[in-house]
Amino acid sequence: MQTYGLDSIRNVVLLSHCGAGKTSVAEAALFTAKAISRLGKVDEGSSTSDYDPDEIKRKISINLSILPCQWRDTRINLLDTPGYADFVGEVKAAMRVSEAAIVVICAASGVEVGTEMVWSYCDEAKLPRLILVNKMDRENADFFQTVQAIQSKFGAKCLPLQLPIGAHTSFEGIIDLLTLKACTGSPAKEVEIPAAMQSQVESYREKLVEAVAETDDSLIEKYLGGEELSLEEMRSNLRKAVIAGSIVPILAGSALQNTGMDWLLDMIDDYLPSAGEREVITEGGAIAPSQDGPLAALVFKTSADPYVGKLTYFRVYTGVIESNSQVWNANHNGVERIGQLYVMRGKNQEPVTQVRGGDIGVVAKLGQTGTGETLSSQDKPVKIVPIVFPDPIFSEAVFPKTKADVDKLGSALSRLTEEDPTLRVRREVDTGETILSGIGETQLDVAAEKMQRKFGVEVDMVTPRVPYKETITTSANAEYKHKKQTGGHGQYGHVLLELEPLPRGSGSEFTEKIVGGAVPKNYIPAVEKGVNEAFHDGAIANFPVVDVRATLYDGSFHPVDSSEICFKIAGAQAFKKGLAQANPILLEPIMNLKVTVPGDLTGDIIGDLNTKRARVQGMNPAGDYNIIEAQVPLAEVQRYAIDLRSLTQGRGIYTVEFSHYEEVPGQITQKIVAERAAEKE
Repeated sequence: MQTYGLDSIRNVVLLSHCGAGKTSVAEAALFTAKAISRLGKVDEGSSTSDYDPDEIKRKISINLSILPCQWRDTRINLLDTPGYADFVGEVKAAMRVSEAAIVVICAASGVEVGTEMVWSYCDEAKLPRLILVNKMDRENADFFQTVQAIQSKFGAKCLPLQLPIGAHTSFEGIIDLLTLKACTGSPAKEVEIPAAMQSQVESYREKLVEAVAETDDSLIEKYLGGEELSLEEMRSNLRKAVIAGSIVPILAGSALQNTGMDWLLDMIDDYLPSAGEREVITEGGAIAPSQDGPLAALVFKTSADPYVGKLTYFRVYTGVIESNSQVWNANHNGVERIGQLYVMRGKNQEPVTQVRGGDIGVVAKLGQTGTGETLSSQDKPVKIVPIVFPDPIFSEAVFPKTKADVDKLGSALSRLTEEDPTLRVRREVDTGETILSGIGETQLDVAAEKMQRKFGVEVDMVTPRVPYKETITTSANAEYKHKKQTGGHGQYGHVLLELEPLPRGSGSEFTEKIVGGAVPKNYIPAVEKGVNEAFHDGAIANFPVVDVRATLYDGSFHPVDSSEICFKIAGAQAFKKGLAQANPILLEPIMNLKVTVPGDLTGDIIGDLNTKRARVQGMNPAGDYNIIEAQVPLAEVQRYAIDLRSLTQGRGIYTVEFSHYEEVPGQITQKIVAERAAEKE
């Protein structure tokens, strides 16, 4: 395998709205660079990038894919990512190990919701980028209208570097505004610029030259003095401007026709930063990438392969990793044995002897290393700042379908969450359910299918139960005498309890103030045990009881017939009686909800929140967006991810976290009690 210096490696992430054609662009680029011998198609399930059975079935990317190729003397690692918002974790991971991005926009659909989302991620990560207006062969394709939409959304710094010749069925080639060359077909052959486009070409070239001149004082003098800028001056200053983010070039093409892909690869090589031009942030500060010096590599993806076992994807920033060696896991302070190293292209693994600084590799069967951790050298350990993944917001309860599935469920879930850091699993104690949380419904559907396919576990996914609680609103005294006479010893236990409400969130407690041995000391723990068990089973709808103090203040015993079990039963029954007398109420969890939506949709969102019993706490503008803060019952927002997506066409995002418990309104209490009764029957 050829070795590449840092300057000869480009790590570029492909980003777009779902369906703009990223995967087809990657496929066409690989074919153009002769990394693959035939052009696969997403619709036929034959593309290099979308090889997972779930991706082939749904015709969307679900996982990030690494697609290396060589162009000229440069190694280009394309990272194809999902466009669907549920799989944002893969996007964040791919962006983290890339120096630049290509934002793919469909020439017929223009700037879409997903385009805006990935653009904001690029701004956040300060990634230099190119825009590719793809699908110029599509019906209704309009390059110039798309350019207008791009400029109005993302600013005048987005400038065409190419113009298409024709559109839809008449799309035949591309004009380069820098060299003023036109090419048609694939492989491209040079042609004359169509006479009808001459004035358009001049106008767009003038804007480009002016923008490049403005990046350098000596160039602007030359330009204002009426001198022609040389091609070399244009190129070197355009590269600086792209890396600085002050110009974002717009290209044109069609991945399905494989038109413009050679120029796209040229652009990546000529104008995007190399692997050596972007510092890596460690916990001790920024360090410059290098191929010598101590090792520092970030693990950015883990995947469970049914045949090979666990695959760990890493990007080397400094140093070199060798096959069959040992490295140091800086997060666990432990040695990790490295077996055979591979370079991936889609699902195909190519064995290599080493992976050098700037490049991306894969190793199988690491013992302890997970996503976001750093592999380094033991004598000079460094920790690269881990990838920040979004918190899950959508949950479903997972139930195994058969007895055999019960035993395998735990390990399947832990391997799933190892693969995808945006998935979390927890046990909800109050409802006894296993809860799987993620970014959205599609992600959890895919997780269920993956459990069956990869780990042989079949599950049902349902909306989780709301963990309601019960409490009391007044104090009450209750007495219970457990008395049974059978042949031989009888049973006798007699207790008097006082129940009083505690402030919300205090939990529950048991105390005693027995005087004169009315209940002997050795039976008091039995009363406490009975009361504590009764706390699990409320008087209204058998939900756990909270914020109640139960005090044992009197009772009586029998020297022969009393026993611990008698006092335990008496304690539980006295508590139940007292509960029913103390005006019990139902409590529900209230969540803090923070919704970020475009300003023009604020009214719709507030209107919808009002139907969900929400209390809007405040609203803060943030650019073109509004951040709405509200408190809302959990029961109303269990499926809010779906509601918000349909209300905002995917342009809204939200976070939700537990706040406190509050009384359930009367009419809703009646409904819950009726549902509980029906369940019991």
